[in-house]
Amino acid sequence: MLGGGPAGASAAFTAAKAGLAVALVDPRRFPRDKLCGGGLTGRSMRLYRDIFGNDMPPVPLERRDAIAFHAFGEDLGTDRNAPPLHLGMRFSFDHALVAQALQAGAMDLTGQFGPLDPDAGTIALGDCQLRAPLIVAADGVNSPTARQLFGAAFDHRTIGFALEVELPEPAPDAPLRIDFGAADWGYGWQFPKPSGVTIGVGGVHSRNVDMKGALHRYLETLGVRGTPRIKGQFLPFGAFRSVPGRGRVLLAGDAAGLVDPITGEGIAHAMLSGAEASRACIEALAKGAPDHALPIYRKRIAPIHTALRHASRLRPILFRESLRPAFLRSFRESRTLRREYLAMLDGQTDYGPIMRRMALRLPGFALRALRGG
Repeated sequence: MLGGGPAGASAAFTAAKAGLAVALVDPRRFPRDKLCGGGLTGRSMRLYRDIFGNDMPPVPLERRDAIAFHAFGEDLGTDRNAPPLHLGMRFSFDHALVAQALQAGAMDLTGQFGPLDPDAGTIALGDCQLRAPLIVAADGVNSPTARQLFGAAFDHRTIGFALEVELPEPAPDAPLRIDFGAADWGYGWQFPKPSGVTIGVGGVHSRNVDMKGALHRYLETLGVRGTPRIKGQFLPFGAFRSVPGRGRVLLAGDAAGLVDPITGEGIAHAMLSGAEASRACIEALAKGAPDHALPIYRKRIAPIHTALRHASRLRPILFRESLRPAFLRSFRESRTLRREYLAMLDGQTDYGPIMRRMALRLPGFALRALRGG
C-alpha cells in the first residue's frame, strides 16, 4: 500500500485482516499534518465502524448537530437538528488509522518511499526492493503513482485548490458554518474542534486567481483578526479517474480523484475506496487472477463514481450566476430540499433525490443535467 492516509490505512487494514502480507509505505512518518476540514459525516462514521470494527475513532472529536448555511453573502438559516458531524484534527485521525492497520499485521514502512516499477510490481526502498502481485496507491492528490501511470496526477483545468488556517484556541460558541461561494465555484468552512477552529476556503483553481484574497475576506466575515499561518493544497474534486489504475496498480482516495465537488467530502470516499481496492485484490488473488483486480475494483466503486457524476451535474445549478437565485430560494424555502441535502451528507441517500427535486424547480437546465447533457 502506497500512502498512509484514510484510503491507504483502510486498504492496509482490510488486506492484513484477510491474512495477506501487506507493506504500508509512505514518505512521511505519522502523525503528520494534512490540510483538511476534518469533518467526519455520518457516512464517514459508519464506514469507519464497518471497516475498522470500532464505534468511534480513538481521537478527540467535537460533535455538532447544528449547521449554519450561508451562500454568496446570504444567510440561509441554521439547521439545529441535523445529522451529527464529528470534527477533529486530521493528524490524529490518520495516525489512529495507521496504528490500527499496523496492529492488524501490516508492515510499517512509513518514512520511506522510492521509485515504483508498475510493470514489475516493485518499489525500491534504499538497499531493499519490495515486490507485490498487486499495489494499491493512495498517495494523495499529487500522486507520484498517477503521474507515472498517466503522465499527470490531475487535470489542471478542473482541479480544486484550498487554503486553510488553524486557530489554536477552542471556541465552543463558534457555529459549524458552511458558506457556498466563499471562493469562486467553491465554498468556505468554519469547523470548531476540541483543540481550536479550522477555517478554510476552496474552489476550482482555474477560477480563483486570488485565493488568498478570498480567504482573507472570509476571515474578515467571521471576525478573525491577525495573520494565522496559511496552508494550501490541491483538491481533486469533480474529475475522478473512470479507470482508477492500470494493470496491477489500483488508485484509491485522492489519487483517484474521489472528492465530492459540492460538499468537499473526501474522507468517506477515501476509506471506502481503500477498503474496496483491497477486497478486489483479495478476490482476484483467491482466483489466481491478479490481472482481474482492477476490473473488480471498478465495479465495486461504481456507486462512488455515480454520486460524483451527479454532484458534478448539480454544481452548475449552485454556482452558475444565472441559476443561482433559484437555487438559493429553493435551499432557503424548501425544507424537503434541505432535509435531502443533510440526509445525503449523512449517507442516508445520494444525490438522486436532490437532482430530481431541482429538475422540478429548474426544469430546463436540471433536466439536461439529469440526462448528462
